[in-house]
Amino acid sequence: MIIIAAFLLGATVGWVRAARRNGNRLDKLQYAAGHAIFFAVAGLFATLVIGRLA
Repeated sequence: MIIIAAFLLGATVGWVRAARRNGNRLDKLQYAAGHAIFFAVAGLFATLVIGRLA
């Protein structure tokens, strides 16, 4: 569940960041995808760490 939440949060952060820079729709999609992938990988590592510690 952490990975899915991180993915959605990353996509939202990327979309908002591109919107603040006055990007067009493709810019927003690219930023959303990049941030979503990064956040999902970070969420994966967090899930693994939590699983090892529990």
